[in-house]
Amino acid sequence: METAPGNAPSSSVAALGLALAVPGLPDGPFGCPICLDLLKDPVTVPCGHNFCQGCLGALRQRQGPPDGSGGAGGAVRCPLCQEPVPATLRLRKNRALCEVLPLLAAATADLSPPSPPAGSPMAPGAEKEEEDAAGEEGAVVLCDVCLVGSRAAAARSCLVCLASFCEAHLEPHRRSPAFRAHRLVAPLRRLEERLCLHHLLPPDGFCRTDQTCVCSRCRAHEHRAHDVVSLEQEREHKEAQQAKFLSDVENELEELSVTIAQAKKIVELIKGAATKERERIKKLFAEASEVLTTFQKEVAGFIEDRERSMLGEAEADLHWKEERRAKLAQCKQNLENVPSTDTIYFLQEFQALKVAMEENLSPTLSFQNELNFTKCAQAVGAVKDVLSAACKKQWDHLQGKGVDGLNYQEMEKAESQFPDKSNNPACLESRDYFLKFAFIIDLDSDTADKFIQLFGTKGAKRVLCPIPYPESPTRFINCEQVLGVNLMNRGNYYWEVELIDGWVSIGVIAEDFDPQESYNCGRLGRNERSCCLQWNGQNYVAWFGGLQSVIQQPFFQTIGVFLEYSEKALTFYGVKDSKMTCLQQLKFSPCSRGMTDPFQYKINHRFASLFLCKLKPAFFLESVDAHLQIGPLKRDCVSVLKRFSLGEPAKWC
Repeated sequence: METAPGNAPSSSVAALGLALAVPGLPDGPFGCPICLDLLKDPVTVPCGHNFCQGCLGALRQRQGPPDGSGGAGGAVRCPLCQEPVPATLRLRKNRALCEVLPLLAAATADLSPPSPPAGSPMAPGAEKEEEDAAGEEGAVVLCDVCLVGSRAAAARSCLVCLASFCEAHLEPHRRSPAFRAHRLVAPLRRLEERLCLHHLLPPDGFCRTDQTCVCSRCRAHEHRAHDVVSLEQEREHKEAQQAKFLSDVENELEELSVTIAQAKKIVELIKGAATKERERIKKLFAEASEVLTTFQKEVAGFIEDRERSMLGEAEADLHWKEERRAKLAQCKQNLENVPSTDTIYFLQEFQALKVAMEENLSPTLSFQNELNFTKCAQAVGAVKDVLSAACKKQWDHLQGKGVDGLNYQEMEKAESQFPDKSNNPACLESRDYFLKFAFIIDLDSDTADKFIQLFGTKGAKRVLCPIPYPESPTRFINCEQVLGVNLMNRGNYYWEVELIDGWVSIGVIAEDFDPQESYNCGRLGRNERSCCLQWNGQNYVAWFGGLQSVIQQPFFQTIGVFLEYSEKALTFYGVKDSKMTCLQQLKFSPCSRGMTDPFQYKINHRFASLFLCKLKPAFFLESVDAHLQIGPLKRDCVSVLKRFSLGEPAKWC
């Protein structure tokens, strides 16, 4: 049956619209993938997809991704296939579509878009992942394709497109095979932060060698020879370790609870002791000030009494002399005024003057030789000198004794009462004794030489290729050394180091040591500002001041270091099965060995000066395969600390 000529175009276009597209579906040839409506003023991009001219123009004005494509008039990517749209492309209308679209709109005006078939297969990776992969809690992530002002909430984010899509704009990812390899996750904010920092690509693997996520370019270049697995495989591997890891975390938390409680007690003890000492000092100074004030009042009263007494005598003497002078003057004048004819009056006045001259009733002064109160200044000056000397002596006494309360002579006397551990390989103390002084060491990355790679804050390994560490005034530049961030300036400290491989030196160094020293002078133990124990692959060697002492002992995987700051002693132990073997002790020794052994002679005369400074743990990785790890003390230390916290009596050897 033939169709009427007047109805042929309309029915043909309607059939075409039903077969190819229904307005509102972004995957149809006549629907705009951006606004999800029938194309208006359609334009075609080089990849062949069609868009509304206004929608595509608005998309080109939005901020683009961090790799430089798109944004503010620059190149954008096609929302369907991610092909770049050149920034210089001039958008021109597709005239063929412009003629077809009005007919299609009229033919499909009464039609509604069909629902997507139930059970449509989703692209792999589109399944819902854990909610903890979502963005900030409670924040709404908006669709990156919707027009500004009418952006809907995003349903999923694509790690390949680096964009978030609402349910409508997500249809191409669900239906088109071109997006089958794209990975959809719960809506994420700041997708660019999940990119590889070097190549700005989404990570698709995990490097087990460097323990970091890598992208495809990383796998092809920097991590080409490394052990790289998929993200899902590494997650399964990590989930298998999760129980043990959480157990370790629980142990760490338990340890911290114990150590924090002890640290708080120590803090309170220090504060309480300092407060009490300040109160005692204030009271003593007040008493001393009261004594001085009383002495000052007594001296001032003494001067006043002596002044009053001596002044009375002096004034009485002055008054008598003035009266005698007046009397003599009057008698003399009377004698001179006697007339020459009056003999009787002359004899009388002459006798009166003679009697006045013979009178000698002047009071005797008790201070004829000196003023006795003038010695007060001398006495007070002597008190000042004695007080100043006593203050200086006591201050030197405080500084010289330190926290141990022993001066140098007393140290020599005490030395003779204890055996020399450097000559005694056996150690009576158990490992638990040293765990009382366990010291947590963290390696300082700002001091590490560029040929030392750090693993967290506990591991260090020497490498062949330099590591681009940032500039630091404390970084070693000539020696492959690294320091701990911890300072030691009083009390006792104990830590352990595992020698994993190569030549390794373990010791301490003065805080103010110059890290730019030359190799010959900057190495541990080659100067008087540091000392160490070296393992050279064959035996142990102790170093200080450029001198060495070879130690004939077997190899120990774990080395214990015990620093007695107050005793000015550093002892190295070999640790095995909780047994301690003394390898070398650096300390003043009064025995005759110091007279014949250059190393001990150096220790006796120069080692104590090292403790005038604050000290830091120091490590020297000498050989190219050197590798060390700060030893595990935590689990063993916690059991010891628990016993003390519970009040269990110590059982130290």
